[in-house]
Amino acid sequence: MEEKKIITGGEFLVKATDPSDVFIPEELDEEQRMIGETCKDFLESEVFPVLDRVDDKEEGLMKELLVKSGELGLLGITIPEEYDGFGQSFITTMYASEVLGSGYSYAVAYSCHTGIGTLPILYYGNEEQRARYVPKLAAGELIGAYCLTEPGAGSDANSGSTKAVLSEDGKHYILNGAKMWITNGGFADVMTVFAKIDNDRVLSAFIVERDFEGITFNPEEKKMGIKGSSTRQIFFNDCKVPVENMLGKRGEGFRIALNILHMGRIKLGANVIGSAKTAINQSVGYANERKQFNCHISEFGVIKYKLAEQVIRTFATESSVYRASQALDDAIDYYVSKGDDKGRNTMEAFNHFAVEAAAMKVFGSESLDYVVDEGVQIHGGMGFSSEMMIERGYRDSRINRIFEGTNEINRLLLVDNILKKGARKVLPVFEEAEKAFEEVKKDGQPAVPGDYFGEKDHYIANFKKVALMLLKAASDRFGRRLVHEQEILSNISDAIIQTYAAESVVVRLKKMEQMKGEEATAIYRDMVDVFVYDAAARIRKFADDSAGSIDPGTVMMELLEKGIQSFTSVARINVRAARRRIADRLIEENSYCF
Repeated sequence: MEEKKIITGGEFLVKATDPSDVFIPEELDEEQRMIGETCKDFLESEVFPVLDRVDDKEEGLMKELLVKSGELGLLGITIPEEYDGFGQSFITTMYASEVLGSGYSYAVAYSCHTGIGTLPILYYGNEEQRARYVPKLAAGELIGAYCLTEPGAGSDANSGSTKAVLSEDGKHYILNGAKMWITNGGFADVMTVFAKIDNDRVLSAFIVERDFEGITFNPEEKKMGIKGSSTRQIFFNDCKVPVENMLGKRGEGFRIALNILHMGRIKLGANVIGSAKTAINQSVGYANERKQFNCHISEFGVIKYKLAEQVIRTFATESSVYRASQALDDAIDYYVSKGDDKGRNTMEAFNHFAVEAAAMKVFGSESLDYVVDEGVQIHGGMGFSSEMMIERGYRDSRINRIFEGTNEINRLLLVDNILKKGARKVLPVFEEAEKAFEEVKKDGQPAVPGDYFGEKDHYIANFKKVALMLLKAASDRFGRRLVHEQEILSNISDAIIQTYAAESVVVRLKKMEQMKGEEATAIYRDMVDVFVYDAAARIRKFADDSAGSIDPGTVMMELLEKGIQSFTSVARINVRAARRRIADRLIEENSYCF
């Protein structure tokens, strides 16, 4: 692969995206779709019939489902062939995650096992550790878990107090401490546990087996949602871990944790797509059955608005997630080819795409929350009843804004990462911001192109200018104190996330029209029109709030305010008609068909 083709994380903010560099779901090949069908069939035959039993935490049932998943090969999709997996691309893994994401609590157990439960060992383990554990994890003979969070250390993971001390004979590390919110904790056979050795400032990581002495478990947590997911607090009391079970190097645990979380965040973006599509199917199905005032409620304009908006946000999430997945696949190939440790070099790719991972986590989880919330509303009083599946989806959705780092933390991480890349000249963030300010000074913004995609590209470029100007203005005003201005940073992050999603739907539509023609993709123009139009208003709001909080009255602020108004200006569209066309297609098909 040519080095010049590698896209750097966050690069979208300073460079236009070539559609040829983007993957869209319409490009899934036959093998990938067959894997998706296998995942779908497994849910329909094994998971959906026992959902109530799963939520009741029937002893052994969830582990049995994971073991069956392993027998079908679903736990080894991303595992290299040398460890008895299928060695599929990251995109394929994401597609499987999307399909299985509609599996409610099972999806959580599956994602934990195949992600944070397995991949730390695959990517950071030595050859002996990989050979010992990974094939069994891929087959479902062992189930994995990940022990990072502690009662006194949530988002600030490195402040954990679990300790590891080398035994007098030098053969074991003695672990003491507690971990909480451990998914699969009730039945996991192998756990990646993070602790500080002696008085180290940073964490180290250890592979801990369930039958090691000194491990005890609290009862299952009682939760708002994902009730069938095993979640327990785990205590380590003089737990003896063989020294050869240290994962990676001493003090490398925090880096392992962060990089694995980057991976988990973007995979969560795929999971929510499956959940959203399921909720949309439930919403339109009910709307097409429920009658009020002598007609189906799907005929009402306000219901059509909700259905259409559910579709638009899901389409935008899907477009964004698969775009980021292609960039990661390319980066993985690149970094693996440059080094001699495939696992560590794979994780290097995830580290470089921390911006996109955080964006997908935030945007996807909040899009799903919108979809399930409006799904309950469409169901009316029945949506509040546990008899309806939408109620389960509503409760299960809420955790996604907390999983893998809260959305608040991810918003801050996103901006921090871009600012650091700008300061190190990895990305020309401040240089491009200067150009935007100069353009405002000249008061001569280019005319909006007359063709459809020219117009949309013009808007997207302008959205990026707003974000860049905000980054520079805030950085200049606060300097190192900017880290304490979390409200401003969050607003800038939201503007960047909206920009990424808007560009994603545009480049997806470009590729779709190249593949199918304009007539066949007309309904998708409606989706793009509405999303870009709404994104402009959202970005303007985020930018105005930031600008008003930075330093009113200065020359730079006058330029910033002028730029915000100019660069978020888009042509008015008939959103009612566009949404109705989208809703009518959904209503006619009675299921998500996009």
